[in-house]
Amino acid sequence: MGGMKLKRMAEALAVAALGGWASIAAAVVDMPGGPKVNQLNLTEPATRIAADQHWIHWFVLWICVAIFVAVFGVMFYSVWKHRKSKGHAPAEFHESTAVEIAWTVVPFLIIVGMAIPATRMVVEQKDTSNADLTVKATGYQWKWGYDYLKGDGEGISFLSTLATPRDQIEDRNYPDAKARREQNPTYLMEVDNPLVVPVNKKVRIVVTANDVIHAWYLPALGVKQDAIPGFVRDTWFRAEKVGVFRGQCAELCGKDHAFMPIVVDVRSDADYRKWVDEKKKELLAKADDPTKEWQLADLRARGEKVFAGNCAACHQANGKGVPGAFPALDGSKVVLGKPEGQIDVVLHGRPGTAMAPFKQLSDVELAAVITYTRNAWSNKAGQNIVQPSVVTAARK
Repeated sequence: MGGMKLKRMAEALAVAALGGWASIAAAVVDMPGGPKVNQLNLTEPATRIAADQHWIHWFVLWICVAIFVAVFGVMFYSVWKHRKSKGHAPAEFHESTAVEIAWTVVPFLIIVGMAIPATRMVVEQKDTSNADLTVKATGYQWKWGYDYLKGDGEGISFLSTLATPRDQIEDRNYPDAKARREQNPTYLMEVDNPLVVPVNKKVRIVVTANDVIHAWYLPALGVKQDAIPGFVRDTWFRAEKVGVFRGQCAELCGKDHAFMPIVVDVRSDADYRKWVDEKKKELLAKADDPTKEWQLADLRARGEKVFAGNCAACHQANGKGVPGAFPALDGSKVVLGKPEGQIDVVLHGRPGTAMAPFKQLSDVELAAVITYTRNAWSNKAGQNIVQPSVVTAARK
């Protein structure tokens, strides 16, 4: 009886496990511009470079399969055909010139056969000349900054940050967070400002980093380039179809490495030009006057948004930080000290620590977030306002 009960319990557990797995699998759907459920192969290519990578991948793979079958086929056949039970005795010889020539020449020819197409592809991937559009991509912990340097859109700059709400990621005070994740095919792969480029145009990406090593990686476009602080690297792509393509930072760049997606929105030439016009008008409308004198309430409201998008990942929304990793801002001596000290930390970071510089933010944004932290949580500093003009002076 005991054995029967154990068997039934095991069957019930197996059914429950399979049911749970089935419900998880059923919740997963194809991601637009990204991996598909049960996908067997690399991401579907959207550029000739990516298509070449697919071809060379399978070309080399089948050569390896052929070598494996040939080598082990001969080995197993020899062992089986000349086994001792059939009366065979091992041959005694010291060398064979023909065999040595064969196992030198044949691998050499195989390597040359693989190297010829691979070399052509690598050379093409490194040729960033004659680009129609040049964009600088700067990696920050944990977002990307884009500056359009050449071509249509020159002068446009913006930050591209994960758009998934932090509370949804952490199931914190967010209704039906799990259901929302399961229903969202682009969960953790969505940003507030995607990189927008025209179709069938050569786009050169100049890559660098502000703090630690990142990597600009988009498999559908066949691009992966490390972003190294103090170095400028470049790569390129020419998207052959309109669509949205997604990638991620491919270097372990710190605590929120998994929350640093890359989204490229490829549009028709007409739609791209329309976006450029709209973006320039938007940036012009949002341009802040660093000489303006702000009121505390307005600066705090602006600073709360800047803090949520740039600081909350490390210092937490409640300002308590992460013990041993990121210091608390609530009650911090730096925050409650002289404004000059906090401005210096925010502008230049603290070498040797996880605190990176935030020079990429505007003077108004920095003044707002500093004012917010000095007046949020238990930091009740009253009318302790840091005006943008003070940050402007500190940059010089």
